[in-house]
Amino acid sequence: MAPGAVLLLGATVVLQSASLREAVTVSAPVYPWIVFGAGLLLGWRFNRSQLAVALAVLFAANRALAAFPPDASSTGRTVFAAIALLLPLDLALLAWLAERSIVLWSGRLVLGVLLAEPLAVALLLRPELADLARGLDRVFVSVALPWLRIPQLALLAFVAALSLVGLRFFTRRTVIQSNFVWTLIAAFLALNSGGTGAASTVYLTTGGLLLVVSLIETSHRMAFSDELTGLPSRRALTDALLRLPEVYAIAMVDIDHFKKLNDQYGHAVGDQVLRLIGTTLTRTEGGGRPFRYGGEEFAVLFPGKAAEEAVPYLEDLREAIEASSFVVRGRDRPTRRPDKPVRSAGGRKSLSVTVSIGVAEPDDLDADPEDVIRTADQALYRAKRTGRNRVCS
Repeated sequence: MAPGAVLLLGATVVLQSASLREAVTVSAPVYPWIVFGAGLLLGWRFNRSQLAVALAVLFAANRALAAFPPDASSTGRTVFAAIALLLPLDLALLAWLAERSIVLWSGRLVLGVLLAEPLAVALLLRPELADLARGLDRVFVSVALPWLRIPQLALLAFVAALSLVGLRFFTRRTVIQSNFVWTLIAAFLALNSGGTGAASTVYLTTGGLLLVVSLIETSHRMAFSDELTGLPSRRALTDALLRLPEVYAIAMVDIDHFKKLNDQYGHAVGDQVLRLIGTTLTRTEGGGRPFRYGGEEFAVLFPGKAAEEAVPYLEDLREAIEASSFVVRGRDRPTRRPDKPVRSAGGRKSLSVTVSIGVAEPDDLDADPEDVIRTADQALYRAKRTGRNRVCS
């Protein structure tokens, strides 16, 4: 189950629990200040303006609903209807806004719109605009929906926003876009609960918590994952070395003639080769855990296995890489498919690569894993000197 679904389900269970009702009532007013305060601080610290602005929008909605309860006056009802209409659209807009766009004219335009919204709502509260304000709560279709507590116009806004954010998720497939979807659902649950009380506060703040979680998860992934290959990075390897058992083996894998390949075909093809190797390494058997070590070099950990036990799996890996091939994309190939494609006169060139592998194990229980890596590197150099495309231990 998605983390967003788990958090929302947990919030629902807490709200429905009679034994926790008093605790929820006491803690609900404090919950937003903790989550949104921490989230805004993290957004600033990690330079995530998109998420920081989204958190500010959610917090502003929460404070406005607390200041103008919808069941207290016509003013409260107008504020509620305006928030129910604008909040989903704002979140959808921010979900589609690229991080770097915040500092561009498009981002400044979005920020200007967000800052103008409170002024627009304040204008709607003027007596001469009462008819326009009532239009936010207008019933367009006479259908009995006893479960629906938000205006029909707001429901349309949520459907449109959910469609847009869902499309953004399917095109980007990032943790942030996924949690924007769940944040929208949390906002709907908050407003459909009436916009007041503990339920509204808990759901809105949980929506903010989802964005904070995505910020932390994304930052962790950037620190511990290699963007090009998708493998765990060298920092992740350093962390994994701290938790190795007494028996283990470390293999160092290096792509043969990689510099020559880069010079001949260009860095784009070099990146393609690195991705191919990374994908193949993820299929290492025997419990091998691959990491991007740097440049064209990779590391594979075998916890619980001696070097001799790891060699057959490394041989299988070497053979799988040797047998794989891919078509080189021509430097003059257009980035978009033309209406009438023209086949290159030179045909398509297929390229295959090989790797050399060195593997080592600790010589005693107190051996430093970094020393084992150096020993594996020496074995790798022997594999290079003796003809490449082989495993040495």
